[in-house]
Amino acid sequence: MKREIGNLFPELEKDLKPYTADFTTGILPYQDIVQLVNGGRITAAAPVEDAQIQPASLDLRLGTTAWRVRASFLPGKGSPVSAKIERMMMHRIDLTQPTVFEKGCVYIAELMEELRLPADISGKSNPKSSTGRLDIFTRLIADGGTEFESVPEGYRGKLYLEIVPRTFSVLAQAGTRLNQMRFVRGNPPPSDHKLDELNSLDAIVYSDADTPMTAVVNDGLWISVDLEGDSSGGIVGYRAKQHAPLIDLSRVNHYEPGEFWEPLRGEAHHSLVLNPDDFYILMSRERIRIPPSFAASMVPYDPSVGEFRIHYAGFFDPGFGYGNNDVNGARAVLEVRSHEVPFLIEHGQGVGRLIYERLLGKPERLYGVNIGSNYQAQGLKLSKQFKPPR
Repeated sequence: MKREIGNLFPELEKDLKPYTADFTTGILPYQDIVQLVNGGRITAAAPVEDAQIQPASLDLRLGTTAWRVRASFLPGKGSPVSAKIERMMMHRIDLTQPTVFEKGCVYIAELMEELRLPADISGKSNPKSSTGRLDIFTRLIADGGTEFESVPEGYRGKLYLEIVPRTFSVLAQAGTRLNQMRFVRGNPPPSDHKLDELNSLDAIVYSDADTPMTAVVNDGLWISVDLEGDSSGGIVGYRAKQHAPLIDLSRVNHYEPGEFWEPLRGEAHHSLVLNPDDFYILMSRERIRIPPSFAASMVPYDPSVGEFRIHYAGFFDPGFGYGNNDVNGARAVLEVRSHEVPFLIEHGQGVGRLIYERLLGKPERLYGVNIGSNYQAQGLKLSKQFKPPR
C-alpha cells in the first residue's frame, strides 16, 4: 500500500469502527476499505495496490491458478470450493502466463485476495464495467456459499471467480481485474422516500440540455433506453460480431471497433428487435448522477419490463456522473441480451431500475478522471480495450 491510515485493528478480533461513519449501516467508503487492508482483514499473496481501491469497492485480482470445469456450481453450506473443483474440473490452468479463456467455456479461478472480515461486515461482488461490456459473465464464489456474488458477515477464507466469456474469447493472467467487491455493515433498506428527498436536494437525472429531468422513482430510479440518436442517423448502439478475434484484456485503447462490433444507427421508428443470440451495447436516455455519499446498483433482470437482461456490471461508484458537483450526469451503458425469444424495445421504454444505497460516510476518493476512471461523463462507450469509433 502506498497510502497508510492509522490501523483500527490492534487485534484482529476487534470489529470495524470506521472513524468517518455518518451512519451505523451502509457501504464502506474508500478510507474504511484502506483500513480493512491495513488491519489485515484483506490480505493477498501480492500486496493490495492503492489503484485497486475504488471510492466504495475493491477490485479483485485473478490468482495464479484456474480450472476449466464441466459446469457452473455452488459449493453448498459447509463445503469448500476446492472440493467441487476436484469433482468438476477438466484441467488445471497456470495463470502465471497469459492464458486464453475460450468463449462458451466455464472456468473457475482463484483470486489473490483473501478475507478475514469483522463480525458485522459482509461483502457483495459484481463484474467491473469493462468485464460487462465484453459480455464476460463472472460470479464470485466463496467457501460454503449458497449464493453467488456475496460473502456473509465475518467471512474468513479464500475467494474464487466463475468466468464464462459469452461473446469474445479473451486473454488474461494473474493480476487481471474482472470483478469488484463492496463491503457492507448491516442491511439498510432502499427507500423511495429517501431517494425523492435526495433528488430534491441534488438532482440525480439530467437531460442532454444540461437541465434536470423528472426522476421516475418506483422501487428505485427508472431509466429508459435511447434509440433515437440524432437527425443524421447517429449511432445508438452496437451489436457484437460473431467469430471475432481474441481480445487481450491488458490492452487499452488498442482494438479497432469495426472488427468486433456492428454499429446500429437511429432509424425512423426508433426501435430495435433484440435477437436472443446477440449481445448489444446500448445506453440510457437519461444522464444519471451518483452523489458522493451514495452508490447505486442496477437491477439486471426484471421480467415485468421484458425478457431481457440489461446490465452485467451493475455497480455505480460515488461521484459517477457527478464528480465534485461539476458533472451534469453520465449515460448508463446497457449490456443487453434477450432471453429465449426476440424482443422489441422502443425509444424511451423503461428498461431497468437503479437502487441507490448510502455509504457509511463520504469517501475520500470519488469516481472521476482524478483516479483514472474510464467512464466518467460517458455517452455510448465500448470497453476500454477499444479505440474510440471514427
